[in-house]
Formats: sequence, structure tokens, C-alpha cells
Amino acid sequence: METWRIVATVLLAAAGLPLVLVLMAKARDRRNTSGAVAITGAVAFVVLVLLGVVMLTALPGVLTWVIVAVVAAALGVMMLAS
Repeated sequence: METWRIVATVLLAAAGLPLVLVLMAKARDRRNTSGAVAITGAVAFVVLVLLGVVMLTALPGVLTWVIVAVVAAALGVMMLAS
């Protein structure tokens, strides 16, 4: 496994885990039910894990770095908008 794949996946996790928490907070603000928060968190976490596995194994380099940049930008926008 190439080093750049590991670095990209670590950066995805570093930006993705706070993004999961932000999404859970947004779900709590909108619906105010613990069920909606749990479902939102579970879906976002599973998508993040699957994306990390695919990045480690199959995606080409350019697409991997684009995904990392998009997730980091989404986290930045959501943090500034809150």
C-alpha cells in the first residue's frame, strides 16, 4: 500500500469525524429526536468508513485527493455557518 493512500485516508478521517459530529448536531437542531441523531450519525460514519476503505484500495490518486479536499471544505463551511 502506498504512503500517499495512508496519508489521504488519515486526512479524510481527521476531517470526516468532526463532520459526522457536525451533521449529528444539525440533525438534533432540526428534528430534536435522539433517533434522528443516531441514524444520521450511523449513516455518516458508515459512509466515511466505506469511503476510507475504497480510498485505501481502489480509487485513483486524483479522485482520492479531490474527495479529501471536498470533505475538508464541507467541514470548514459547516463550522463557519454554525
